[in-house]
This record gives sequence, C-alpha cells and structure tokens, in this order.
Amino acid sequence: MKDKKILVISSEVVPYLPQTEKAVNSFSVSRKINDYGGMTRIFMPKYGIINERRHQLHEVIRLSGMNMIINDIYMPLIIKVASIPKERMQVYFIDNEDYFKRKDLLVDKDNKLLKDNDERMIFFTKGVIETVKKLNWMPDIIHLHGWFASLFPIYLKKLFADDPVFDNSKIVSSIYSKSFDESLSKKIAEKIQFDGIEDDLDVINNPNFESLTDLMIKFSDSVIISSDKIDKSTTDSIKSHSKDSLSYKDSSNDDKLMEFLLKNTD
Repeated sequence: MKDKKILVISSEVVPYLPQTEKAVNSFSVSRKINDYGGMTRIFMPKYGIINERRHQLHEVIRLSGMNMIINDIYMPLIIKVASIPKERMQVYFIDNEDYFKRKDLLVDKDNKLLKDNDERMIFFTKGVIETVKKLNWMPDIIHLHGWFASLFPIYLKKLFADDPVFDNSKIVSSIYSKSFDESLSKKIAEKIQFDGIEDDLDVINNPNFESLTDLMIKFSDSVIISSDKIDKSTTDSIKSHSKDSLSYKDSSNDDKLMEFLLKNTD
C-alpha cells in the first residue's frame, strides 16, 4: 500500500458525526491505509450539525467558487477542510447553503428521507469530482462508503473515464446494511440525464435502497461487504454483475483488507 493514493468518499465520518457503523468504518479504514503507507484524502458533506469551530474547519478559497449545474440551476460549491486530530488525514467538506446548511443529515425528524436527497447526491458527486480535478490529485483507488455515494461510479465511468486525473483509478465500494425503505425522487434519472448520462438508468426508475446499491455495484470495480447483515438483493447484485468482493469477516482483518485494496491497483 506504500505511496498509493486512496480517495475516500463517505456521507459520514467520525469524529465529525455520531459513531454509526459507516462513520466509524470510513475513519478506521482510512487510518489503516495510512498505517500501511498509503495516502488518503477524505471527502464528506458539510452538514449544518458539524461544529466548524470545534473541528477547526476553514474554507479553501482557491477551491471554492465553482458552480455545479443541478437540473439546469447553478449551485455554488464551497470547499472546507480540516485535519483529524493526531492523524495524518485531511478531510474535505462539500458545502452549499441550500443542500447542506440544515442540521438534518439524510432524514428529517420523523426519520423520512429528505425530499431533495437526489439533488444533494448529484451535487456531492460532481463537487467531489471537480474538486479532485482542481487539486490534480490522481487517486489509485476511489473507496466509496454507502448508498449516498452510489452515483460516483456511473459518473466516473460515463463522464470522466478519459479524464487524466481518474485515468488509472479503480472504484471499490463498501456496501452497508439496508438503511431506508422509501424511495428518492423519481426525477433523479431525469436530472442525471441532464448531465449527459443517457444509458443504464432504468434500474433507478424506482430509486430505492436496492436499486441505488445495484447501480453502485454495477459500475464499481470491486465490492467490500462492510456490514454483518446484508440484504439478499445486494448479494444477488454482486453475483449478477460478477464483481470481486471481500467478505465482512475478511474486511475485519487488516492484512486481508489491505491486500484486497492493493489488488485493485495492479
């Protein structure tokens, strides 16, 4: 893993958010990569619940100021950065007043999905990609965590496959247990098509957890099972798309995890 560049993308990372399985794993795997000689950069949304003063976030002016076009509307991108205390890890935060200022993460006080999660996903996806391009930081591996990052593989494979920054990048997706029963806005496919992606969107005509996970798996290079209990539709998707995968048990073994990640750089 020495000197390999790993771009980590997650909707949740400790210590900035509560210790959910995904938030803890996004941090712990990144730390293990660093311990094995890799270099990580972590990207996550800058939710309103994150205390900027306590965690010493500051805006990166040279990276901020871009406009992401979401469904024909210009949405300004703000980039903030912080370092995880006592760790050699930088975390970049994707921010926007309309999408991420509120204190809710992905659900409201009644535990219902936020109505604009589809646009938030698209904004987050495009914001990370454009920021990494601006940094000219060429990742060997793009490690995705959870359903909120499920649009990255299709955007990277369909729109940015020939971009020199991502020319040699492999996508490894960590899949977690089912976390919601609703569906996102059915207009998500239409909004993705606006960006120039026309094919392979039939699967998300009903954009629920299962279909978004299936889309993520289809365009990933390999998959890590990161929860003990995985929905059958997820295991079926891994098999149907013939993806190399690492079991939950093996993902808990540092050497096997690093070996699996490193295999994706060959």
